[in-house]
Amino acid sequence: MAQKKIIIIGAAGRDFHNFNVHFRKNKDYEVVAFTAHQIPGIAGRTYPTELAGPRYPKGIPIHDESELGALILKHKADECVFSYSDIAHNDVMHKAALCNALNADFRLLGAERTMLKAKKPVISVCAVRTGCGKSQTTRRVAEILRKKGLKVVAVRHPMPYGDLNAQRCMRFADYEDMDRHNCTIEEREEFEAYVKRGMVVYCGVDYGDILKEAEKEADVILWDGGNNDTPFYRPDLAIVLADPHRPGHEALYHPGETNMRMAQVIIVNKVGTAERKAVEAVKSAAKRLNPTALIMEADSTISMANGADIKGRRVLVIEDGPTVTHGEMAFGAAHVMARARGAEIIDPRPHAVGSIKEVFAKFTHLKDVLPAMGYGKTQIAELKKTIEKAPCDAVLVGTPFDLGRLIKTDRPLIQVSYEMDAAGTKALEKILEGFLSKGK
Repeated sequence: MAQKKIIIIGAAGRDFHNFNVHFRKNKDYEVVAFTAHQIPGIAGRTYPTELAGPRYPKGIPIHDESELGALILKHKADECVFSYSDIAHNDVMHKAALCNALNADFRLLGAERTMLKAKKPVISVCAVRTGCGKSQTTRRVAEILRKKGLKVVAVRHPMPYGDLNAQRCMRFADYEDMDRHNCTIEEREEFEAYVKRGMVVYCGVDYGDILKEAEKEADVILWDGGNNDTPFYRPDLAIVLADPHRPGHEALYHPGETNMRMAQVIIVNKVGTAERKAVEAVKSAAKRLNPTALIMEADSTISMANGADIKGRRVLVIEDGPTVTHGEMAFGAAHVMARARGAEIIDPRPHAVGSIKEVFAKFTHLKDVLPAMGYGKTQIAELKKTIEKAPCDAVLVGTPFDLGRLIKTDRPLIQVSYEMDAAGTKALEKILEGFLSKGK
């Protein structure tokens, strides 16, 4: 039989993993192209032969997703494999309709099919949408396990925005590691919390190689999910976050609904700032989609560095980029703090420059928060210029890393942090104790 010609529809992460585990060595398929969406600067590159393997001596080209129809016709593609996350179900099917109309099959690989089996216990923390509170949950899981004397190594969902071959398997144990790998803002948002706590976190492109390295130094591997994607490693305990600020989204986005259906523990987060009827609606959906899962509530405790007084002051609010862009949240922790402390929140849109201005044009729900976008040096410089143009007395930074390490400005940067509340922590401790006791 002739090889099937495959196009992998992706966004520089899940697509590369699907290729590595399912297509790289499979002689029944020839992957003729990747397409890229969501992340700027990915299209126009090549998935290198060092990663693609000897069957692909020229590597595999990466095109913008807007070229998908033309690519199907050019290559006479037999099948298109959808491979990225945090996208509405109806938008997935629009892409399926395009592929089918051009006589290409449309495929979603099963979650289990792409999970690697670890030799060490794996706890995964995933979500139904980006911005549900995975970061505070992974921090708390790691803290609880470490207090029990276990060596916890985190493996983060991929963010390969630079030299793909150089990023094959990256290990971060200190700030110098992040500088050495020229980490973007989006990467630092995820890695710094571990480094600051003296932990090791891995990330990269080839998660088979990463798993081998992580297993050498871990008692427990903590899978730190990205967006609302499913885990790359088969979890022994699957924790999934849901957000009552976006009730209904748990059943409207791919593959977040898959996560909820596979979860062993579902955490309905942010209950302190959401309407009670929304909390109950999410819990009801969780019971309907996954009747056997344990469902618990948690909240985020928000604090501000140095006890700063911002009452009546003009503040520019900066929030985690993916959460407030394709995650569709209109605000985050810094915005909540600014309102609670009586600050005057300024509109950043008139002061945005370059690609930051384009972000506001694309994500029209954003009005009084500035996304911490920084996928490269140019965009980081544009973010800095936007900050300095804004007429503010202070900048409230809700992104979970020290922005001042990357952007030097005379504007006072005030860090806003968030952690899982005491009640949520106590419930999580009980769950983890039960998990550990079963493994003995």
